[in-house]
Amino acid sequence: MTAATPKGERRRQALVEAAAGLLVDGGFDAVRHRAVAERAGLPLASTTYYFDSLDELVTAALEFHGRAELEYGKARLDELDPGECGGEAFIDLVLDLLLGPPAGDRDAEAVLLRYERLVATGRRPYLRPLMRKLSGELHGLLLDIFTRAGQPVGRERVEELIALVDGAVVNALIEISPDPRAAARRMLAKAMQPR
Repeated sequence: MTAATPKGERRRQALVEAAAGLLVDGGFDAVRHRAVAERAGLPLASTTYYFDSLDELVTAALEFHGRAELEYGKARLDELDPGECGGEAFIDLVLDLLLGPPAGDRDAEAVLLRYERLVATGRRPYLRPLMRKLSGELHGLLLDIFTRAGQPVGRERVEELIALVDGAVVNALIEISPDPRAAARRMLAKAMQPR
C-alpha cells in the first residue's frame, strides 16, 4: 500500500528505517511486525497498513540500508585525498564498503551479522533481484575507487578481491578472538601490492 499523504510517507519511511536498524542489529529474524512498530514508535497495525507482507517490508529495509551504504561510499570517495589513493585510506574505504563502517568493540559482531544477512538472502528468493542490483552498483563503485586510486582494474579483478576479502573474513570469524577487519585488511593490502 502506498502512503498518499506526507504523514503517511513519513510513517512508512519510519517503518523502513526501523526495520533496517533491526536487520543490521539482529539479522532477518529480528525483523518482526511488532519489533518494527515498537522501534518506529508506531501502532502495530501500521506495518500491515503500509506493507502488504513482511517480505515487502524486509525488501524495503534491505534496499534502504544498501542505498545508504552506497551513498556513504560515494561520499567517502569524493572526500578521498588523491595523495591517499592506494594507501591505508584507500584500503579502509574498500573495506568499509565490503564490511560496513567500523563498529568499535562490536565490529566482529557487526561483520558476522552482515555475512549472515548476505548468506541468508540465498534462502529468500524474493530478495535476489534486489541483491543482484545492489551488488552491481557496489561493483561499479569499487571500479570507480580503483580507477581513482590509479589502479584501474576490470570487473573480474574486483570480483577476485571481493572473494579474497570474503574468505579472509569467514576464516577470521571462526577464530577464538576474531578480528575479521584486520584479516581482510592484511589480505587486501597484500593483493594490492604491485606484482
